[in-house]
Amino acid sequence: MGEKLTKETARIMDERFGCDSLLALATVDEGKPYVRTVDAYYEDGAFYIVTYALSNKMRHIGKERSVAVCGDWFTAQGMGENLGHVKAECNAQIMAKVRTAFAAWYDNGHTDEEDPNTCLLRVRLTEGVLYHHGTRYDIDFTA
Repeated sequence: MGEKLTKETARIMDERFGCDSLLALATVDEGKPYVRTVDAYYEDGAFYIVTYALSNKMRHIGKERSVAVCGDWFTAQGMGENLGHVKAECNAQIMAKVRTAFAAWYDNGHTDEEDPNTCLLRVRLTEGVLYHHGTRYDIDFTA
């Protein structure tokens, strides 16, 4: 694929997506592609998305972990993983950052953290293409 995530591309990814970012998230179910817009927060080669464990996207990821994302001059493939309930102790550190990033809307009734099906989806990126000021970067996130 491309080069590993460099200091420069890591900086661009952090600046562009280390906040409340809208992404298209694509999953596959029985050979059919499905895509939807999600709010995501990026950190260290992964996007984090608060969602519902019983949603179609999570059902699809439960059967096929391969996903694709697209947003703001960036497209990538990765692996989706349900990290469990948003209030689980193992998610405390990343959820503090997610809540801060999503502060404008997170507590307006859209998210019910008391619901045991409110979960954290991590999309661990594997490879992607990033465009920045006319330069194309082919990134291998696994290197």
